Amino acid sequence: MDILLSALALILLSPVIAWTSWKVRKHLGAPVVFRQSRPGLNAKPFELVKFRSMRDATDSAGNPLPDAERMTPFGHFLRASSLDELPELWSVLKGDMSLVGPRPLLNEYLPLYSAEQARRHDVRPGITGWAQVNGRNSLSWEEKFKLDVWYVDNHSVWLDIKILFMTVKKVLIREGISAEGEVTMSKFSGSKKSDTN
Repeated sequence: MDILLSALALILLSPVIAWTSWKVRKHLGAPVVFRQSRPGLNAKPFELVKFRSMRDATDSAGNPLPDAERMTPFGHFLRASSLDELPELWSVLKGDMSLVGPRPLLNEYLPLYSAEQARRHDVRPGITGWAQVNGRNSLSWEEKFKLDVWYVDNHSVWLDIKILFMTVKKVLIREGISAEGEVTMSKFSGSKKSDTN
């Protein structure tokens, strides 16, 4: 299903992908895509590719400025509409990702997970997931990881179809795009309490 639907989506959405590429180049310059290593199935790293949504702005020491200062109105539109995620369809076609699964997060989070939270890597990461259709970035990290692990234990073709339909609705109403007081989501710094009990 992943291969069939991602291939079909890449064909049908090719005009949208081309238009988005042109707009990113116009508003943010080159490169058009953002590449970063992320943990995939069994935490094995793969290269995530998304459309850029932020400026490459740094401070005097060469460190990236906070997201709020690098995000542009066009970048916010890309994230709100989820158009920035379209290149990930290629990752699904390659087998690095699934259409549905826990979102691939940063490699630096790996040592911060509890044993229970780390189970989110027992399945391939997804473009959308159970956490995304139940709050997305408005959820706390602990809530998000509980939903991810629930999906690992309960995933099925029918649940995936349900999540895909729910994703379309969430994108159209642009719900849960960012955490309160953030332009995206605050960084994960470890669980507040152990999940081993």
